[in-house]
Amino acid sequence: MGHSRAYAVFRTTDAREAYARAWRLVGLLARVEAAMYVETVVRTVAEARRMVALLPGATVDHAETAFDPDTGACVPCPPDMATATDAAIQAELPLVVAADVPVGSVDEEFLRGLGDGPASMDWRGLWPEDPEAEGSPSAQYDGVQVVFHADEAQWTERTAHHTVFVHVRKPGDAARAAGLAALIGGEVLGDVQIGW
Repeated sequence: MGHSRAYAVFRTTDAREAYARAWRLVGLLARVEAAMYVETVVRTVAEARRMVALLPGATVDHAETAFDPDTGACVPCPPDMATATDAAIQAELPLVVAADVPVGSVDEEFLRGLGDGPASMDWRGLWPEDPEAEGSPSAQYDGVQVVFHADEAQWTERTAHHTVFVHVRKPGDAARAAGLAALIGGEVLGDVQIGW
């Protein structure tokens, strides 16, 4: 098992430009899985309601593990978002809303609905064979990710910019990442990161 290796290949403060570059990379995959994964941290009731409506069946959880102050026990997931009052949702914020959705089905609405918190769109697939690459493509590890308001593939800190990543098999394939970055007018930025 293990994780992919993620190479940042483009960074901007324009969310739509980051998405456009990521989508160009998705078009370069030899095969793309039918579902993509979207995830966002929501910080307001309006954001929470908007994303839950956009992503029916999404998982909703605390952005940080919550503990009962009296017992120390882990607090369960927040109430049913469809029936919860604004006050009940407000008490649980920030929340993470995540879902697997068909590729291309929510992209525009997801971009419009982005709030101030970190978010990501992940497309898994298979890179084409490349004789100059260090390794073979891998359906388990290959893909494209755009993170909004973050500069790490496994985002933890909020930033003002948005970052596009290519994911490759472990132990990594820097040559493939550099070649893909060049195709979208980018370059490998920083060190390789742990991916999905």
